Amino acid sequence: MWQAPEPLLFEMSSPGRTACSLPELDVPETPLPEGMVRDEVNLPEISELELVRHYTRLSQKNFSIDTHFYPLGSCTMKYNPKVNETAAAMQGFARSHPLQPRWLAQGNLGLMYQLQEALKEIAGFAGVSLQPAAGAHGEFAGVLIMRAYHLDRGDTKRTKMLIPDSAHGTNPASVAMSGFEAVQLPSDERGNVDLAALKAACDDTVVGLMLTNPNTLGLFEEQIEEVTATIHNCGGLVYGDGANLNALMGVARPGDLGFDVMHFNLHKTFTTPHGGGGPGSGPVGVTEQLAPFLPGPIAARGDDDYKLVMPEKSIGRLKAFNGNFGVLIRALTYIAMLGDEGLRDVTFNAVLNANYLKARLENVYPVKYGRTCMHEFVAMGDIAEGVHTMDIAKRLIDYGFHPPTVYFPLIVHEALMIEPTETESKETLDAFVDALLKIAEEGKQNADLLHNAPHTTPVTRLDEVSAARKPVLCYRG
Repeated sequence: MWQAPEPLLFEMSSPGRTACSLPELDVPETPLPEGMVRDEVNLPEISELELVRHYTRLSQKNFSIDTHFYPLGSCTMKYNPKVNETAAAMQGFARSHPLQPRWLAQGNLGLMYQLQEALKEIAGFAGVSLQPAAGAHGEFAGVLIMRAYHLDRGDTKRTKMLIPDSAHGTNPASVAMSGFEAVQLPSDERGNVDLAALKAACDDTVVGLMLTNPNTLGLFEEQIEEVTATIHNCGGLVYGDGANLNALMGVARPGDLGFDVMHFNLHKTFTTPHGGGGPGSGPVGVTEQLAPFLPGPIAARGDDDYKLVMPEKSIGRLKAFNGNFGVLIRALTYIAMLGDEGLRDVTFNAVLNANYLKARLENVYPVKYGRTCMHEFVAMGDIAEGVHTMDIAKRLIDYGFHPPTVYFPLIVHEALMIEPTETESKETLDAFVDALLKIAEEGKQNADLLHNAPHTTPVTRLDEVSAARKPVLCYRG
């Protein structure tokens, strides 16, 4: 059903209406400093009821994980249990302050220590820092740790970082920010890192390899142990992008596979709402030889209490205070409630759901790498002449589904990157498949129906180039 545009508050404004009333002053009135008073405020005048209805209507227009299936590949937009929110809102946590003395923060420090220990066990590492505030932040920390390790040994000739062409886009950015050169490696015909190209690129100038496993094609590196051994044999280190850990946890540990450093996305794998840019948390885990270089401070257990310590050769602080604490609470709650078997089941169900969707769709939506996928897969929007992936994505909105990630990774033509997560039911997955199959039929019979989609939204397709170059940032009545 078509939705009418929601008017602006300025358009709803009527003189004399107000959404709140302030009590009379019980202290002497003091005038504002000269030059600080506006001649005209020009704010909308609206009642409390209309204000509440306005924002409620806006919220109902949004796609959200609590109302819709959100199959964004690479993003892991899964359901976030409400018990996590209850734990994060506990007064002892919510009302604590990062500057309060250590003896008043033992519960907070104890939680941080327990989470560090849990992440170490899940991923197979010797040390973990909770400092980084997002995935890319943790990734940057990982590269800085690799740099610090080489420099500490006096090895200054290592200047190039190897990055597969299926990597996340932030990988080369972190490399450049660290002063290194990014060298791209091709994928082979099965979607793995091309071993011949990897071996040819390895020499004594290699800092290391940045590898996402499973990669952004949703595929597990079939020769992962040979890949990591190749890097280690030339003196380099292996960084793991842990964004896709929800396809491994409880089954395989990156540390056991030869990874030296890896960041975790707590806001993806261990549930925290992360739409709109936050909040996030990107802890970094390392092997024993890299533990002295971790960003700090990290939580440690003393003789009779918990404390914060800086690792011996730490790369330093990456954030004020000690990470995004509310996300840490949610993550530990999730891990503690699921336990070993529960986390393993999460992985099994995420992989099962992705392969179920792939099996039902691949005869209509081609899949470049047809082997068994992990938690996500990448299909192609080549379903009819003149129809593109963007047309399919826009038409899905008419069917009530948030579109998958589109045109990524770049090495797949007309890419549709689909990740169902472990939380969705078979009924939801079937409805999503039915919509995609119906859209494929529509594309063959009437391509313009897709070209003009979506048909149910107040605004259809924006001129994104003009919006970026000539943005309208303020209201003019």
